[in-house]
Amino acid sequence: MRRKEFSVQEEQDIQEFLDHMTFGFLGTVTQEGEPRVTPLNFVYENGIIYFHGSYAGEKMKNIKAHAQVSFTVAEEYSLIPSYYTDAELACPATAYFKSVTLLGHAEAVTDLEEKAAVLGAFMRKLQPEGGYAPIQANDERYRVALKGVSVTRIMPSSLTAKFKFGQNLNSDARNEMTERLEERAQGKDFQTAELMRKYCPFHSS
Repeated sequence: MRRKEFSVQEEQDIQEFLDHMTFGFLGTVTQEGEPRVTPLNFVYENGIIYFHGSYAGEKMKNIKAHAQVSFTVAEEYSLIPSYYTDAELACPATAYFKSVTLLGHAEAVTDLEEKAAVLGAFMRKLQPEGGYAPIQANDERYRVALKGVSVTRIMPSSLTAKFKFGQNLNSDARNEMTERLEERAQGKDFQTAELMRKYCPFHSS
Protein backbone atom coordinates (compact mmCIF):
# COMPACT_ATOMS: atom_id res chain seq x y z
CA MET A 1 0.00 0.00 0.00
CA ARG A 2 1.30 3.47 -0.86
CA ARG A 3 1.87 5.61 2.22
CA LYS A 4 0.76 9.14 1.44
CA GLU A 5 3.46 10.68 3.63
CA PHE A 6 6.11 9.41 1.18
CA SER A 7 4.54 10.94 -1.92
CA VAL A 8 6.08 14.03 -3.51
CA GLN A 9 4.18 16.65 -5.48
CA GLU A 10 6.82 19.35 -5.87
CA GLU A 11 7.69 19.60 -9.57
CA GLN A 12 11.10 21.06 -8.74
CA ASP A 13 12.08 18.01 -6.66
CA ILE A 14 10.86 15.67 -9.40
CA GLN A 15 12.67 17.64 -12.11
CA GLU A 16 15.94 17.68 -10.14
CA PHE A 17 15.72 13.94 -9.52
CA LEU A 18 15.02 13.10 -13.18
CA ASP A 19 17.78 15.47 -14.32
CA HIS A 20 20.18 13.65 -12.00
CA MET A 21 19.31 10.13 -13.15
CA THR A 22 20.65 8.87 -16.46
CA PHE A 23 18.50 5.80 -17.15
CA GLY A 24 15.06 4.40 -16.41
CA PHE A 25 12.85 1.44 -17.26
CA LEU A 26 10.39 1.50 -20.14
CA GLY A 27 7.39 -0.80 -19.74
CA THR A 28 5.72 -2.01 -22.94
CA VAL A 29 3.40 -4.81 -24.04
CA THR A 30 4.23 -7.17 -26.90
CA GLN A 31 1.86 -7.96 -29.77
CA GLU A 32 1.07 -11.18 -27.89
CA GLY A 33 0.12 -9.23 -24.77
CA GLU A 34 3.21 -10.08 -22.74
CA PRO A 35 4.90 -7.42 -20.58
CA ARG A 36 8.42 -6.21 -21.32
CA VAL A 37 10.75 -3.87 -19.43
CA THR A 38 13.66 -2.17 -21.20
CA PRO A 39 16.35 -0.10 -19.44
CA LEU A 40 17.40 2.96 -21.43
CA ASN A 41 18.77 6.49 -21.20
CA PHE A 42 16.26 9.33 -21.12
CA VAL A 43 15.75 13.05 -20.68
CA TYR A 44 12.81 14.79 -19.02
CA GLU A 45 11.95 18.06 -20.74
CA ASN A 46 8.85 20.20 -20.14
CA GLY A 47 7.07 17.33 -18.39
CA ILE A 48 7.79 14.84 -21.20
CA ILE A 49 10.06 11.77 -21.19
CA TYR A 50 12.18 11.33 -24.32
CA PHE A 51 14.36 8.42 -25.40
CA HIS A 52 16.20 7.58 -28.61
CA GLY A 53 17.50 4.57 -30.47
CA SER A 54 16.94 2.51 -33.59
CA TYR A 55 13.73 2.46 -35.60
CA ALA A 56 13.88 -1.34 -35.37
CA GLY A 57 13.90 -3.59 -32.32
CA GLU A 58 11.44 -5.12 -29.90
CA LYS A 59 10.51 -2.00 -27.96
CA MET A 60 9.61 -0.12 -31.16
CA LYS A 61 7.47 -3.06 -32.36
CA ASN A 62 5.76 -3.12 -28.98
CA ILE A 63 5.02 0.60 -29.09
CA LYS A 64 3.52 0.28 -32.56
CA ALA A 65 1.26 -2.48 -31.23
CA HIS A 66 0.40 -0.79 -27.92
CA ALA A 67 1.28 2.88 -27.56
CA GLN A 68 0.34 3.01 -23.87
CA VAL A 69 3.54 2.60 -21.85
CA SER A 70 5.01 3.11 -18.40
CA PHE A 71 8.36 4.61 -17.44
CA THR A 72 9.99 4.23 -14.03
CA VAL A 73 13.10 5.79 -12.54
CA ALA A 74 14.39 4.81 -9.10
CA GLU A 75 17.45 5.38 -6.93
CA GLU A 76 18.20 3.54 -3.69
CA TYR A 77 19.96 5.54 -0.99
CA SER A 78 20.42 3.57 2.24
CA LEU A 79 19.41 0.15 3.51
CA ILE A 80 17.96 0.40 7.04
CA PRO A 81 18.63 -2.70 9.20
CA SER A 82 15.82 -3.97 11.40
CA TYR A 83 17.93 -3.63 14.56
CA TYR A 84 18.10 0.14 14.10
CA THR A 85 14.54 0.27 15.43
CA ASP A 86 13.84 -3.18 16.94
CA ALA A 87 16.22 -5.46 18.82
CA GLU A 88 14.41 -8.69 17.86
CA LEU A 89 11.99 -8.46 14.93
CA ALA A 90 12.95 -8.39 11.26
CA CYS A 91 9.84 -6.42 10.25
CA PRO A 92 11.35 -2.88 10.43
CA ALA A 93 14.09 -3.61 7.85
CA THR A 94 13.60 -1.26 4.92
CA ALA A 95 15.31 0.98 2.36
CA TYR A 96 15.18 4.71 1.72
CA PHE A 97 14.82 5.72 -1.91
CA LYS A 98 13.42 8.01 -4.58
CA SER A 99 11.18 6.78 -7.40
CA VAL A 100 9.07 8.31 -10.17
CA THR A 101 6.60 6.41 -12.36
CA LEU A 102 4.96 7.90 -15.42
CA LEU A 103 2.13 6.42 -17.47
CA GLY A 104 1.47 7.75 -20.93
CA HIS A 105 1.27 7.51 -24.69
CA ALA A 106 4.45 6.91 -26.70
CA GLU A 107 4.75 8.59 -30.08
CA ALA A 108 7.50 9.24 -32.62
CA VAL A 109 9.17 12.64 -32.89
CA THR A 110 9.45 13.49 -36.59
CA ASP A 111 10.26 17.20 -36.54
CA LEU A 112 14.01 17.65 -37.00
CA GLU A 113 14.12 20.79 -34.84
CA GLU A 114 12.56 18.91 -31.91
CA LYS A 115 14.85 15.95 -32.51
CA ALA A 116 17.89 18.23 -32.44
CA ALA A 117 16.71 19.89 -29.23
CA VAL A 118 16.10 16.53 -27.52
CA LEU A 119 19.43 15.06 -28.59
CA GLY A 120 21.12 18.26 -27.44
CA ALA A 121 19.51 17.71 -24.03
CA PHE A 122 20.88 14.15 -24.01
CA MET A 123 24.39 15.44 -24.70
CA ARG A 124 24.21 18.07 -21.96
CA LYS A 125 23.10 15.37 -19.53
CA LEU A 126 25.47 12.57 -20.54
CA GLN A 127 28.46 14.64 -21.67
CA PRO A 128 28.27 17.85 -19.62
CA GLU A 129 31.93 18.67 -20.27
CA GLY A 130 31.09 19.48 -23.91
CA GLY A 131 33.65 18.68 -26.59
CA TYR A 132 31.24 18.53 -29.55
CA ALA A 133 29.55 20.82 -32.04
CA PRO A 134 26.02 21.81 -30.90
CA ILE A 135 23.32 19.67 -32.47
CA GLN A 136 21.27 21.81 -34.83
CA ALA A 137 18.77 20.74 -37.46
CA ASN A 138 20.26 23.08 -40.07
CA ASP A 139 23.80 21.76 -39.54
CA GLU A 140 24.61 19.56 -42.54
CA ARG A 141 26.95 17.49 -40.37
CA TYR A 142 23.96 16.28 -38.35
CA ARG A 143 21.19 16.15 -40.94
CA VAL A 144 21.68 12.50 -41.95
CA ALA A 145 22.08 11.38 -38.34
CA LEU A 146 18.95 13.23 -37.24
CA LYS A 147 16.92 11.52 -39.92
CA GLY A 148 18.45 8.14 -39.12
CA VAL A 149 17.86 8.08 -35.37
CA SER A 150 14.51 7.35 -33.76
CA VAL A 151 13.39 9.74 -31.01
CA THR A 152 10.27 8.89 -29.01
CA ARG A 153 8.36 11.01 -26.54
CA ILE A 154 6.05 9.77 -23.81
CA MET A 155 3.11 12.13 -23.34
CA PRO A 156 2.13 11.61 -19.71
CA SER A 157 -1.38 10.80 -18.52
CA SER A 158 -0.19 10.48 -14.91
CA LEU A 159 2.99 10.86 -12.89
CA THR A 160 3.57 9.70 -9.34
CA ALA A 161 6.65 10.25 -7.20
CA LYS A 162 7.62 8.50 -3.99
CA PHE A 163 10.56 9.74 -1.91
CA LYS A 164 10.86 7.56 1.20
CA PHE A 165 13.11 9.02 3.88
CA GLY A 166 11.54 8.17 7.22
CA GLN A 167 8.68 10.66 7.03
CA ASN A 168 6.63 8.32 9.25
CA LEU A 169 9.14 8.62 12.13
CA ASN A 170 8.58 10.97 15.03
CA SER A 171 11.21 13.58 15.86
CA ASP A 172 13.18 11.49 18.37
CA ALA A 173 13.22 8.41 16.13
CA ARG A 174 14.25 10.53 13.16
CA ASN A 175 17.14 12.10 15.05
CA GLU A 176 18.33 8.68 16.25
CA MET A 177 18.17 7.30 12.71
CA THR A 178 20.15 10.17 11.17
CA GLU A 179 22.78 9.79 13.89
CA ARG A 180 23.08 6.07 13.19
CA LEU A 181 23.43 6.67 9.46
CA GLU A 182 26.09 9.33 9.92
CA GLU A 183 27.97 7.09 12.33
CA ARG A 184 27.82 4.17 9.87
CA ALA A 185 28.91 6.48 7.01
CA GLN A 186 28.60 3.91 4.24
CA GLY A 187 27.59 4.59 0.64
CA LYS A 188 24.98 7.34 0.53
CA ASP A 189 24.34 7.46 4.30
CA PHE A 190 25.25 11.14 4.67
CA GLN A 191 23.01 12.06 1.71
CA THR A 192 20.22 9.97 3.22
CA ALA A 193 20.50 11.77 6.55
CA GLU A 194 20.29 15.15 4.81
CA LEU A 195 17.25 14.06 2.81
CA MET A 196 15.59 12.80 5.99
CA ARG A 197 15.97 16.28 7.44
CA LYS A 198 14.59 17.80 4.25
CA TYR A 199 11.50 15.61 3.85
CA CYS A 200 10.63 14.69 7.43
CA PRO A 201 7.56 16.70 8.58
CA PHE A 202 9.11 16.98 12.05
CA HIS A 203 12.41 18.45 10.84
CA SER A 204 11.82 21.82 12.51
CA SER A 205 10.96 20.42 15.96
